[in-house]
Amino acid sequence: MAESGNSNAAAEVPKWTPVPILEEIKEHGRVWEDLASQYGVTNPDPPWKTSLDGICEALSAGSCSSVAAAEKRWLDGRVDRSSMDGALPLLERRWEEDELSETLYQDVPFPERQLLCLAHSLIKRGLVNEQDLAARMIEVHERLNAA
Repeated sequence: MAESGNSNAAAEVPKWTPVPILEEIKEHGRVWEDLASQYGVTNPDPPWKTSLDGICEALSAGSCSSVAAAEKRWLDGRVDRSSMDGALPLLERRWEEDELSETLYQDVPFPERQLLCLAHSLIKRGLVNEQDLAARMIEVHERLNAA
């Protein structure tokens, strides 16, 4: 992304490199619609969707009004990207989500696509390690299958 403002963001075309663990999930994972149908769940949203929304908010840091004000200053070019609080500003995350949704994850339904895009952005920034993610996925899978 551009260091300040969105003027260069449209001109920049990031080269998204597939992340092996996310490619595995994309190819072999199951989507909520299938799981809900299998288990007779009628809620259209997966139980993890609210947690995903909360994680996105926490990554952008601050209250909604302060985040919006800070991102407006960044878009206007009044502040540099490096001065932005938060590990992953809201607008930057959304731009990446849009780009990834149109490229690597175009065949994945929402909200699973949103989850893969967020994981991709976090791995790209070094905030999440692929090996740690894989180990945690195994741990959760084993816990769920033990019940």
